[in-house]
Amino acid sequence: MSLNSPLEISRWSLAALSTRMFRYYEDRIPHDASVLVVSNHRSFMDAFVLMAALSSPIRFACHHYMGQVPIMRELVTGQLGCFPLEDTHKRQQSFFAQSQRLLQSQQMVGVFPEGTEPMVKFTQPDEVGEFQRGFAHLALRSPVRDLAVLPIAIASLEEVNTAGVPLRLLSLFDPSEALFNQPGWHPLVIYQRVAVLIGRPYWITPQQQKQYQGKQAKTVVSELTDRCHYEIASLLRQGCY
Repeated sequence: MSLNSPLEISRWSLAALSTRMFRYYEDRIPHDASVLVVSNHRSFMDAFVLMAALSSPIRFACHHYMGQVPIMRELVTGQLGCFPLEDTHKRQQSFFAQSQRLLQSQQMVGVFPEGTEPMVKFTQPDEVGEFQRGFAHLALRSPVRDLAVLPIAIASLEEVNTAGVPLRLLSLFDPSEALFNQPGWHPLVIYQRVAVLIGRPYWITPQQQKQYQGKQAKTVVSELTDRCHYEIASLLRQGCY
């Protein structure tokens, strides 16, 4: 797989779906640095949209089941370069190990800190759920110089909503995911017009990394998580006009 392959696939996919994308604040994109992209998440198209918006391949951490479904596995891992999370027992350790290795080689890593819920339960375009804190722990513990956390809001301006697959079908590939063990269908959100608003990068400093220990660790993790959530929520309100 060539380095540009995920980017080319992303651009082709948006063109095939006739999606019009509008990008704002592109001057905030860091260059010559390791970048951890943090974004809201409602659609299977989000990875395509972010790669096209940043004009760069992004290595996304994705749900465990995506590495189990045969055809999806080839597309997600083989073509897009995403890395599915391991099963429950190894998930956290595997996420940190793979992400740190990629950041050390100055590749962009992408995380959707809302987790699975906004993909399984339909949400409004201007809503952003609670963030899980794994990305903040990753940023603060990674032995990487010049690391920027880049919050990005994906604001749907016009979309088509339909149904994908039965949720219980997905539980065959990941029985540990409680959200799959319910009736109904996995929502499928297709953007027709979408705005990508790039937030202010948050640079991780040596001082913050030193504070990431003992009783101070919880405070610095909360501050980073809350700051990214606030930035994305603010951009989302601005974008969903």
